[in-house]
Amino acid sequence: MTVDAVVVGAGLAGLACAQDLVAGGLRVLVLEGSDRVGGRMRTDLVHGFRLDRGFQVFNTSYPQVRRRMTLRALRLHPFTPGFLVAGPDGRGLFADPTRRPRDAAGLRQLASARDLAALGLLGARDAALPAALLRRAGEAPTYAALRSAGISAHGVETLLRPFLAGVFLEDGLETSGRFFHLVWRSLLRGSLCLPQTGIGAVPEQLAAGLPVRPECPVAELTGDGVLLADGGEVAAPAVVVATDPATAAQLLPGLAVPPMRAVSTLYHAAARPPLAEPTLVVDRDGPVLNTVVLSQVAPGLSGDGRALVSTSVLGTEVDEPAVRARLGELYGCDPGGWEHLATYRIPAALPAMPVPLLLSRTTRFGPGRYVCGDHRATGSVQGALASGARAAREVLADLGR
Repeated sequence: MTVDAVVVGAGLAGLACAQDLVAGGLRVLVLEGSDRVGGRMRTDLVHGFRLDRGFQVFNTSYPQVRRRMTLRALRLHPFTPGFLVAGPDGRGLFADPTRRPRDAAGLRQLASARDLAALGLLGARDAALPAALLRRAGEAPTYAALRSAGISAHGVETLLRPFLAGVFLEDGLETSGRFFHLVWRSLLRGSLCLPQTGIGAVPEQLAAGLPVRPECPVAELTGDGVLLADGGEVAAPAVVVATDPATAAQLLPGLAVPPMRAVSTLYHAAARPPLAEPTLVVDRDGPVLNTVVLSQVAPGLSGDGRALVSTSVLGTEVDEPAVRARLGELYGCDPGGWEHLATYRIPAALPAMPVPLLLSRTTRFGPGRYVCGDHRATGSVQGALASGARAAREVLADLGR
């Protein structure tokens, strides 16, 4: 079989690349090793519950999302625009005062007036400035960027670190401050949501109409194209590797890949929702990164009317009894009767993004060979889609289209 371009991997980057290559008039084949599209963005059906493979949110403000997705078809359900910070003195709501002005007074219980003012100025700047200017800003770790914005060490530690640890999957705030500003901008300008049927609906929509061949792993790249694990071959002048970084390095020897951040997500079913709101709870002092009653966000994720609770912790070592005990403290309830549905251990959930950070890089690896994914841009839906789009542009340019 001969095509113009083979895309190896049907995650977000591969699907975006394939979309643009097809739009450019190429004959394309997408080869996916697993049984479904999505990569890390997949939803499993477990005992009637729809479980995402790791805690996921969908941000409506990303430019690539708005370019490619029909948002109405996803039937999106929003999270509360803010989060609950749980500490020794209980829980406090950090809410966006522009969207929930009635909760603005409660912010004074979480941070000093000076910190709130500094954070307000930072947010106004990030929301107003073009993304291109934020990308060209000076480089510093997120912690240093927050301190230079006038936020006290106490404010960073008690308010922002607990939340951002769940965004970056690291609690030292070593991630590039430029990436932080872009993330903060997207949070202020968009809404965090979940599709009614889980995050897997996003790649399924992207894949609609594309020539995707599932359960077709690639063994190696050849001089003419790719060799399949079953011994078959597909010839193509252009091959785009859009897999996870470890697999990409196997297919493209010599490819430099970043260290990856690990996370584990536990799912429990509770007879009653321990929190009646679709609000993320971040843990300031315990082993939990964050937890949320997902069935309060999107009721369709629960198959039998029980509440679906998602909880994430850093790393892949999980002590479920300890996490369950902490959930009882965070929610102020007895979780002893909760059913443990599943634990997803994800060793390569996000690329590490310390300084200095290249926010985007070429996808060209060699003649007719390309590599894309969030590890080639930023660890986000926007980064994955943008990297796929860049790969398509470079393929089309190299093939004279």
